[in-house]
Amino acid sequence: MEHYLQNLPCPCGKEHQAAVEDLFIGKGVVAQLPGLIQKYGAARPFLLADTNTFAAGGNVVCDLLEKTGIPWSSYVFPQSTPEPDERSVGAAVMHFDPQCDLVIGIGSGVINDIGKILSNIRGCRYIIVATAPSMDGYASATSSMSMDGLKVSLPSRCADGIIGDTDILKTAPDHMLRSGLGDMLAKYVSIAEWRIAHIITGEYYCQQVAGLIRTAVKKCVDNAAGLLRREDAALSAVFEGLVIGGIAMAYAGVSRPASGVEHYFSHVWDMRGLEFGAPVDLHGIQCAIGTRLAVRLYEAVKKLEPNPETATAAVKAFDREGWNETLRAFLGTGAEAMIAQEKKDGKYDPKKHPARLNRILENWPQILKILEEELPSAKTFDSLLESVGLPKDPGYLGIDRDMLRLTFAATRDIRDKYVLSRLAWDLGLTEDLCRLL
Repeated sequence: MEHYLQNLPCPCGKEHQAAVEDLFIGKGVVAQLPGLIQKYGAARPFLLADTNTFAAGGNVVCDLLEKTGIPWSSYVFPQSTPEPDERSVGAAVMHFDPQCDLVIGIGSGVINDIGKILSNIRGCRYIIVATAPSMDGYASATSSMSMDGLKVSLPSRCADGIIGDTDILKTAPDHMLRSGLGDMLAKYVSIAEWRIAHIITGEYYCQQVAGLIRTAVKKCVDNAAGLLRREDAALSAVFEGLVIGGIAMAYAGVSRPASGVEHYFSHVWDMRGLEFGAPVDLHGIQCAIGTRLAVRLYEAVKKLEPNPETATAAVKAFDREGWNETLRAFLGTGAEAMIAQEKKDGKYDPKKHPARLNRILENWPQILKILEEELPSAKTFDSLLESVGLPKDPGYLGIDRDMLRLTFAATRDIRDKYVLSRLAWDLGLTEDLCRLL
């Protein structure tokens, strides 16, 4: 695994750099923690956890520190599931012991995101002791947070050291194990869309980085049957894949290798949860549902014949102000940041559309080839979800057909990233695809 952490020159022209210095995955590897603390020159770590994650791994960490004579301070969120927002970050900052010189997060998504922000604010090293293979942010230098009602990725700090002990990971609930696999399965779509965006917009693409992701996804799928049996090989495969996802994003300098339209389905649902109290689930669970939707829609795309007259007419008829009002009604206050970002990006500018449309039409056979190479069939993907009990239907989240269609359209505006919904808009096929949802 150490070869993932090397700074490597590449045919793409970039020297890929990973900020993670130390990665330990496997049975009993939490025993490496005291040595890692000493390696980083720390004298007093600050432990950050919630009530659930402390029960899963906190006692083990505290016993290790006590046995090796390392003093520590800690803050355990009183909630079992703290929100990733300004209030939680503030609580972590206010409870930080200024005598501490290293942050150790004990947890998964939310704890890791807050731990990365805290260590960045305090200017100290950061180690994460993972308690679940549930998401791909362990090795990223950003934190997925809710700020002012909008789901955002904030620059924070990449973990210096990552510890994924399968003895701890196997205590995670089934739902979190499924979530980790769901986040990995999303990479099918992310790689396909990265390649397509490279053709249409000229966006940077690296075959080597994409290859890392493909290999990791295959390893997860090959071991999926053992995940809920908590087999070490399956747990290690999913956790390693999630870490590789973060490293791949660092290598590329963008989130492209690990997220696409399937993640944006999840982001929209999270925003509705924040604004209206709509039902939400773990990020990886929602990504699995979003991936299934994307796979099915891309199968429909492969049967469509692009028509330049249809595309041009749709762009000319597009009511941007009307769409903005729809966004506000659907997402609430979070829509304002999306609308402001679109004004900056100008993706709806009719003057920019012809160049994109020409590249789509000229390269349509290549786009179809990418979809064939990268995506499983809808039938194969459904069988995989069923084999581990991952939900398939958006109705699981209380999302009806009208809401689903609005969700798909809204994914255009989450980030300035070329994804399926952007392709559909450029081709004038948004309504056609929405009818299939």
